[in-house]
Amino acid sequence: MPLIDACATEDIDLEDVMRFDHGGHSYAIYRSPDDEFFCTDGLCTHEKVHLAGGLVMDHLIECPKHNGQFDYRTGEAMRAPVCVNLRTYKVTVADGRVLIDLG
Repeated sequence: MPLIDACATEDIDLEDVMRFDHGGHSYAIYRSPDDEFFCTDGLCTHEKVHLAGGLVMDHLIECPKHNGQFDYRTGEAMRAPVCVNLRTYKVTVADGRVLIDLG
């Protein structure tokens, strides 16, 4: 599957998240405090709330509904009530664009 152009790097502030919808699925794209980009499934594995409404702290995303946390670099569930990891996707940055490998 080809890389999908999701957004411009400038569309996401440091230590923030944005929603990206493609092909009937929702994703969350993160910009770490180290200026790296990451992508996970967009919905919390607990109650399917969109993570783009959550709070990013360091390398964690906190779900806006029940405050469960994931490490967005690995998808690992870090704090209850979440216990199922998020799927992650490889991100490439080229020419100021964030490209996601959904394959």
